[in-house]
Amino acid sequence: MPVENKTRSVSPPSTLKTLVGRFDPEVFDIPGDTAIVRIGIDDDFSWQVLIEGGKAHLRPADDSPWDADLTADSEAWQVIADDVGAGMETFRDGRLKVRRNLHLGIGFLAATSGLVDPGRLTFTPVETSEGIISTIAAGEGEPLLCLHGLGASKTSFMPTLAALSPHRRVIAMDFPGFGDSVKPIGAPYNAAYFARVAIEVMDELGIDQADLAGNSMGGRVAIEAGLLYPERVRSLVLLAPALAWLRDRRWRWLLQGPLPKLGLIQPAPRVITEPLVRALVPGGRDGWAAAGVDEFLRSFLTPRGRVAFYESARNIYLDEPHGEDGLWTRLHDLEPPALFVWGQKDTLVPIGFRRHVEDVLDGAEHLELDCGHVPQFERPVETHEAAERFLSSVHMAV
Repeated sequence: MPVENKTRSVSPPSTLKTLVGRFDPEVFDIPGDTAIVRIGIDDDFSWQVLIEGGKAHLRPADDSPWDADLTADSEAWQVIADDVGAGMETFRDGRLKVRRNLHLGIGFLAATSGLVDPGRLTFTPVETSEGIISTIAAGEGEPLLCLHGLGASKTSFMPTLAALSPHRRVIAMDFPGFGDSVKPIGAPYNAAYFARVAIEVMDELGIDQADLAGNSMGGRVAIEAGLLYPERVRSLVLLAPALAWLRDRRWRWLLQGPLPKLGLIQPAPRVITEPLVRALVPGGRDGWAAAGVDEFLRSFLTPRGRVAFYESARNIYLDEPHGEDGLWTRLHDLEPPALFVWGQKDTLVPIGFRRHVEDVLDGAEHLELDCGHVPQFERPVETHEAAERFLSSVHMAV
């Protein structure tokens, strides 16, 4: 359906002209080099931005397919035009909504911030042995590398970049198979594989040692990195980390086969898949959770993305708890200091795991919050205050 245009005969709002006039193509990478960002002001979608050839063009909206939505009220847009840092608060409190493609939506805001200092928000593709890994970074100082959960992307750590980048360099990456990173068919997609790629990203960025923060699957990968590369990991901030199941896994026999490869031929029409996913995810139709579903669907609706998701999920389920190679056996040897943040309402990583961690790691710190599985979004203030205190104490002790 064509977009109704209410403003073809008038000039664009000054806030949009300000933003587009500051566009800096060096700040973020655009898949395919061309994108359309649709702009909504007070629910009026009369304007869009065409990004092409390293330039941004503000023009009246038409019925062309677009790649990302940015919507906010007039006052919020003014805040964003005046101070992109304060604009992050509008995203967190729901006044600014970024939909369809967070890489493009947030990248557009970063590219139009007008900031030129080295610590400004930037999107950088990093070449590794697996291919291109997409990263986002902000701030200066000691590096903190953030690792996302299953089905998520680097943008799930946007609140962390906003909160901690005034104190340190915060980098978030898309794992292979997710977000805007390469999606190899034959990759193992297990914790050791992801940890190796994370270390390669550090190598390419010139980082000898970093703190790691990981949510869910990313937490499990952070632990693996601490076990395999202790000299490269200064400390760990583990946000509801996925841990090897201690109870019997009844479907283990079924998942031993090559089922994930079926994702290559699995029909996954958006008209069917999207309503099912949004119904399964609490808040999946609005707010930050809806944006998270958008990011999940961007990968899952591609054959390679489905293979990566299924293989990663299987490896989480089959993660060995005991024996010589079992996680809980090896966890005794974890050297980097760790902060565990648990959600009291988390249904994916029950808070009961805390006592098992305490039995294995005497020196680890723990924080329980009234939230679910994504503390950095659900309880950002408490999560990031605790993370900053922990990281500061680790660096003071060195």
